[in-house]
Amino acid sequence: MSSWEGKVVLITGASSGIGLELARQLSRAGAKLGLVARRKEVLDEIVAETGDSALAIGADVQDRESMRAAALEVQKKFGQIDVLIANAGIGGNNDAVELDAAKLANVINVNVIGAANSAAAVIPEMVARGSGQLVVISSLAAYRGLPKSAAYCASKAAVSALFESLRLDLKPRGIDVTIIHPGFIRTPLTAGRQAKMPGLLEVEDAANKILNAIAARKKSYAFPWLLASIVRLGMIMPNFMYDRIATRNSFRE
Repeated sequence: MSSWEGKVVLITGASSGIGLELARQLSRAGAKLGLVARRKEVLDEIVAETGDSALAIGADVQDRESMRAAALEVQKKFGQIDVLIANAGIGGNNDAVELDAAKLANVINVNVIGAANSAAAVIPEMVARGSGQLVVISSLAAYRGLPKSAAYCASKAAVSALFESLRLDLKPRGIDVTIIHPGFIRTPLTAGRQAKMPGLLEVEDAANKILNAIAARKKSYAFPWLLASIVRLGMIMPNFMYDRIATRNSFRE
């Protein structure tokens, strides 16, 4: 974690779950933090723990202008942004018989457009100086459709493809892109679920794995390894086989 000393990291969705734990671990590692979430009062509590090395900004990732303003505010305080962690996201689970385009649009707006707004807010200065790193928290759900998870799977597949394209465009300009595909993590997003969640990780362990992958500047990182391997196997399964297995192993109630 010594590689984070003095680095400036902008984290969206920093008020709870993975974002909050990433902020805590990065603060202990000596990073300077720009913390973005809609609930600024929660971020202020985190800043009180970390002192002058963190800046709390209330902003909605769906608002392009407010995200750009947040990035400029972080740069004004700390000089530049070395790493963006586009973490803000919401869940979405509905059986297809209850498909609601408005609810789908809300998930897409937060998980995909929000991540795009976050990246767009920091790219200009990264390109100008020829360095930086974009990180997006996607999901293993990006690989194939899962039962009762159409909106969530679609959003994560889209954000993974989006940032893969960004990686190809930005690599020649000195900017790295890392796509994180976690499995199940014990956060408010998974709290209260009765369905089985194989390979469930505590948020502290998950955040540590994510930060190690970012520090190694990996292009893509999927975990836990056993679940990730099974999911990847599903990508090459014939449809009839995948359908049979997936419908018998729903992770939704």
